[in-house]
Amino acid sequence: MKLGFIGLGKMGQPMVERLLGAGHTVVVGNRSPEPVQEMVKKGAVGSTDAADVVRQLESPRVVVIMVPHGSPVDAVLEQITPELSAGDVVVDAGNSHYTNSISRGDALEKLGVSYIDMGTSGGLTGALNGACLMIGGDEAVIKLATPFFEALAMPGGWAHVGPRGAGHYVKMVHNGVEYAMVQAYGEGFEMLVNSPYDYNLEQVADNWNHGSVVRSWVLELAQQAFAADPKLEKISDEVGGGSTGEWTLQASIDSKTSIPTIYTALSQRYATRRPESFASKVIAALRNQWGGHEVKEK
Repeated sequence: MKLGFIGLGKMGQPMVERLLGAGHTVVVGNRSPEPVQEMVKKGAVGSTDAADVVRQLESPRVVVIMVPHGSPVDAVLEQITPELSAGDVVVDAGNSHYTNSISRGDALEKLGVSYIDMGTSGGLTGALNGACLMIGGDEAVIKLATPFFEALAMPGGWAHVGPRGAGHYVKMVHNGVEYAMVQAYGEGFEMLVNSPYDYNLEQVADNWNHGSVVRSWVLELAQQAFAADPKLEKISDEVGGGSTGEWTLQASIDSKTSIPTIYTALSQRYATRRPESFASKVIAALRNQWGGHEVKEK
């Protein structure tokens, strides 16, 4: 099939490469021209801007957006909407909040344009070698875009999980689970580092990945990280991200669902971004006030 793909960042480029490898014709667009030129060298069709991507397709069009959540998605939609026709399909393949996907879909529906929210997981490896896709939208529209899903996903790796918004909701929860998983791995390896033994962390990760109940692809990535930097001395302990974790927390409040492990993992990320803890200072001061306990001064 012929489709449009807007957003050639670190995920978008390998996704386009996979689509090209599956024999699809992909018209690509990006805010800066260099990634477009690079993809053209690999077989894609170039464009001058997002609107031009749409103009090069015939209805019913399938246009994929892979840009950061929030205003970048709205900016792309503002550019392409005047070029869309009834029967066209827009796929948001990024990490948008599910309520935004519902409202954007509602707006396009008035024009006869369908909106699919597609949560994409698997990282850079999945983007190139087969991703996990969590898809929300109307059944009839899903059928139109099925060749795209099948080309992009690993075998058995895509699922239509519900109506508009459902795909990004599942991806939001998925990311919350991811927060908790990596936090648990991090705490476990920190215990090994602080133990009385001089462990080879790469060896331990490799050992756990052979038959243990905690084996996973994420642990394979940990093994690779330890192979490159055994004590992770080249990187800071500050952890980025947080938006999808915050969304998951808010959704848990809305649904009155207890998620203490995911919340703790999110909270720990915040803690890594401060050079010192004011809460700990308060605790130290109070212990000194009530019991004369020693306070370590700067």
